[in-house]
Amino acid sequence: MKSTQPQFPIYIPSKGRWELRTTARYLDMMRVPYRMVVEAGEFASYASVINPDNLLILGPVYQRDYDACMHLAEGQSKGSGPARNFIWDHAATSGAPWHWIMDDNIHGFFRLNKNIKTKLVDGTCFRCMEDFVLRYRNIAMAGPNYHGFADQRSKMPPMVFNTRIFSCSLIRTDLPFRWRGRYNEDADLSLRMLKAGYCTVQFNAFLQHKDQTQTQKGGNTSAFYAEEGTLPKSRMLVRLHPDVAKLSWRYGRWHHHVDYRPFKRNKLIRRNDIEIPSGVDNYGMRLVHLKEREHAGG
Repeated sequence: MKSTQPQFPIYIPSKGRWELRTTARYLDMMRVPYRMVVEAGEFASYASVINPDNLLILGPVYQRDYDACMHLAEGQSKGSGPARNFIWDHAATSGAPWHWIMDDNIHGFFRLNKNIKTKLVDGTCFRCMEDFVLRYRNIAMAGPNYHGFADQRSKMPPMVFNTRIFSCSLIRTDLPFRWRGRYNEDADLSLRMLKAGYCTVQFNAFLQHKDQTQTQKGGNTSAFYAEEGTLPKSRMLVRLHPDVAKLSWRYGRWHHHVDYRPFKRNKLIRRNDIEIPSGVDNYGMRLVHLKEREHAGG
C-alpha cells in the first residue's frame, strides 16, 4: 500500500488568523505535516497556538522587492504574494521538486466520485494529485477544484486541463516563474504558465471547501478587500491579460472572466520512464461519508 502522506512540502501563508488557523486545524486532523509562513511581528501570536517548529518567518526583503503590479502608498499591503515567493524559494533551497501552497481558510477536502462528495481524513488526496503530475513532463501547476463549483447533479470529468488553479496549488519548483500582483496572483500565475506552453490540472475528483472571498477576518479581507471590494482586483487581471480577460458583474459583485479556450492546444507530454499500473487502488484511502447538504455555496 502506498503512503497516505504527501511527498512534497505543504506551506500555508497566513496573516492575522492565529486564532482561526482553519487550514492548519484541518491538516492537523488529517495528520498531514505543514509549515506556516507568518510575519515577524505576529510570530509570537502564532507560536502561542502552533508548534514554533511549524512556523517560518517571512523575510522583509520579499515584501520590499515584491512586484505588486500597481502603485502603493507607503505601508499599504502587497497581499500574500511576498510570502508565496518566500515559500517558492524555501522549497527550492530545500531541494523539493514540487511544493504545495494552501490558503489559510480551507475548511476541508473532499473526494467526488459517482456524484457523492466524501470528506477526507488523511493526506491520500494530495499523494494522488502528486502522483498524477509526476507522470508528465510539462505540468506546471495543479490543485483541487472548489467544493461549491462541483455540482453533484451534473456529470463532471475527474479533472480539467489548462485552466486557473486557485487557493490550493501544487507547483513545480524549478520553473522560471514567481508570484506577482497585489490581487488575483493565482489567476495571473496560471495564465503566465499557460502562455509559456505549460499545462495545468484542476481536479474535480478532489475538492477543497474554502471560505468565500471577504467572509473571514484577517488576511487580505482585513488588508484591503473589506474596504475596496472586488473591482480593483478584477481590473488588475484585465490590465495584465487583456487578450483573455474582461470585467463582468455576477452574483452581486465585480468579477473577472477569463477565456481559457486558447490554451486547450497545450497538450500533456507523458514521461516515458514511468510505468502506470491500471485497475488497482493501492492507496487505501480513508473516507468519511456525509449527507451532502452543507455549504452549497462552496
